Amino acid sequence: MNNQLIDIFDGPLIASRRNPLVKRLKSLASKQGRIELATLLLEGTHLLEEALRTGISPHELVATSSWIKANSKILHSLSKQVLLHHVTPSVLEAALTTNSPDGVAALFPLAGLPKPKKESSFVLALDRLQDPGNLGTLFRTSLAADVEVLWLALGADPLNQKVLRASAGAVLRLPYERLGSSENSAVKELVEKLKLAALGGFQIVSTIASSNQTHYPVLPYWELDWTKPTVLVLGNEGSGIHPLINACCSHFITLPHNSVVESLNVASAAVPLLLERRRVKMISKANKQK
Repeated sequence: MNNQLIDIFDGPLIASRRNPLVKRLKSLASKQGRIELATLLLEGTHLLEEALRTGISPHELVATSSWIKANSKILHSLSKQVLLHHVTPSVLEAALTTNSPDGVAALFPLAGLPKPKKESSFVLALDRLQDPGNLGTLFRTSLAADVEVLWLALGADPLNQKVLRASAGAVLRLPYERLGSSENSAVKELVEKLKLAALGGFQIVSTIASSNQTHYPVLPYWELDWTKPTVLVLGNEGSGIHPLINACCSHFITLPHNSVVESLNVASAAVPLLLERRRVKMISKANKQK
């Protein structure tokens, strides 16, 4: 064991699950706890590394002896102002939501999360999306597709550890706005934002089954003009898009697939839709350079 590294951790080894640090870390699993402490908890080495790549610096680090020994490069890259806690594996496991944690947790200021720009041209709006895995995957895909902000009508908590892990750190890079404190208020607030976006020249785009009836024309997704400012709306896994939200949409697109499958997982369906806009913009840019 590298004793020099152990020595940079403040205080003695924490070996009791009754230590106040455990209670504080557990409180950060809830939205209320994060707000009260103005702190985001990241569990695991991968999320810590992703945060450091964004330039966000932790103010506290909690780690086991084995993690300290294996990650000297990360430790020496941290500011001297970081408060370091040396804990046993059992203490870390008691404090975190992750099964079999890999030896580290980091605490970051909530204020370090990215803020939405005043003006955006590509927005993903999610209507009451419930599954943390789907939400995390959509954050990751959105980052790859140059989405500039996510509007979340309630649904899964974007700072839930399952969402953070599924996003592979994309939540730390992509701004979002979470709307509403109840289902009704979430729908109402998203409707208001969509109406304002439409007045500002955005096309409001919704996916729809080709068999469904609408007074607007329904296009395969590749026939939409993706070069225009766009809000893409995706719906709840069970009930789909709320009728009030659908009523705000100016365009409806389909994602053709074999009828043997009734519907696609929302995170899977989003991939071709989100990346189509990036493909169109790349082709447009290449044509202009000729």
